[in-house]
Amino acid sequence: MISILHTADWQIGRVFAQFEADDAAALFEARFAAVERLASIATDRGVDAVLVAGDVFDAQTVAEKTIRRLFNAMQGFTGTWVLIPGNHDAALAESVWSRARRLGAIPSNVIVCVEPEPVVVAGKFTLLPAPLTQRHTYADLTEWFATHVPSDDLPRVGLAHGSVQGVLSADVDSANPIAAGRAQSAGLAYLGLGDWHGTKQVDGKTWYAGTPESDRFKANESGQALLVTIEAAALEPVVTAVPTGKFSWRQLEQHMAVDSDVDEVVRALDAVGSSDVLHVRVSGTCNLAGHRKLTASLGVARAKARAVLWNAEALRLEPTEEDIQSLHADGFVGEALRDLREQQAGAEPELARDALLALARILDDQVPGKGTGA
Repeated sequence: MISILHTADWQIGRVFAQFEADDAAALFEARFAAVERLASIATDRGVDAVLVAGDVFDAQTVAEKTIRRLFNAMQGFTGTWVLIPGNHDAALAESVWSRARRLGAIPSNVIVCVEPEPVVVAGKFTLLPAPLTQRHTYADLTEWFATHVPSDDLPRVGLAHGSVQGVLSADVDSANPIAAGRAQSAGLAYLGLGDWHGTKQVDGKTWYAGTPESDRFKANESGQALLVTIEAAALEPVVTAVPTGKFSWRQLEQHMAVDSDVDEVVRALDAVGSSDVLHVRVSGTCNLAGHRKLTASLGVARAKARAVLWNAEALRLEPTEEDIQSLHADGFVGEALRDLREQQAGAEPELARDALLALARILDDQVPGKGTGA
């Protein structure tokens, strides 16, 4: 029996520039912690090897410290690790992998496959790797799996990084293609893939593991690794998803039209926890009273969640007569509020909305017990 932990798309060194500095730092660190959890799982389950299907690093230019920290994070599993380069860390003539070798950072139990050559792993199976040697290729690098003549009778396992044709969405089906049915045509016991950041079964012997720590707002079963048990090459392997991620990335889109729409967003913000990374996009219209509620809830949520991204570019503020009266915006000031409300339909809606909000905030601060918030 063969036992494998299949993972991919670690994206070590990724910079989360869209987040505030402290949140970005926490998300950066979480990727190292995910590797440590993988090492712990591999040890606890007693697997024969951990296979990493590309994009170990997010870029060729990651810092030397980042390279060393990655291999330090792998120390919890002393068995065999097999890594292949993906499109983010392709095995170029000068690459993150050549830098790692010069640094002497790669431990003896880590095999980095930079050439398409078979490797016997743990004396139990022959690994056929398809490393990327450039960021984009338009040839199927797994084609040699089907033509390779084995020199032993060990089960064969493939490891590749790319897009299985006709399976993934059209926007990722162009570069780094992999033929559908490759596991069957090459007589593989299992084909472990990377590039798609969620867990996905392609066929009985072909799986995408996904990234072990979520990094985008897609409901694609990310934050996992795959425990693969192979009883015999002719049989389908038993594949079990194992949770590995710390943070849950969620997205909420809400079009505002009535007060209950505001309440829906407030409920979502109130429900966040410390492991949530939330992206909220609101559009439509909202009065000033509703905006106060949103702002207050957003402030609380940002302190509770790991990160909250807030996008209100498509939200139009519509102060009601009650809003204006509550602000004591009589005469010229009241007319200014009304004018700004109308200007949101013009050429610079965001500028008009921000000006309206700023004026409302100034007025609100002058009314005891009120405040629109930041």
